[in-house]
Amino acid sequence: MVPMPEADEGGPEMLSFRELARRLVADGVVPRMSNQRVSQLAREDPNFPKVVRIGRSHAVDYREARPYFAARKSRQGQRTDLKPPPGEEA
Repeated sequence: MVPMPEADEGGPEMLSFRELARRLVADGVVPRMSNQRVSQLAREDPNFPKVVRIGRSHAVDYREARPYFAARKSRQGQRTDLKPPPGEEA
């Protein structure tokens, strides 16, 4: 009998942005997430996990994305344009 690998072993678990958003919410990592927000973070955040293009879709390894989103501080609804940059007085 061949032993089954552990859940954290093996190759990458590639998910599309749409599936990643759904899975992050289902696993309780974030309260809500859209594939558009995942796409925006992938474009704008240099710390975002590596994105792979598959056809017309983009995919990311869930085992890298989950810790990224778990550690990320959410700033929903916070207007950053009203605050002066750090080190600058208002």
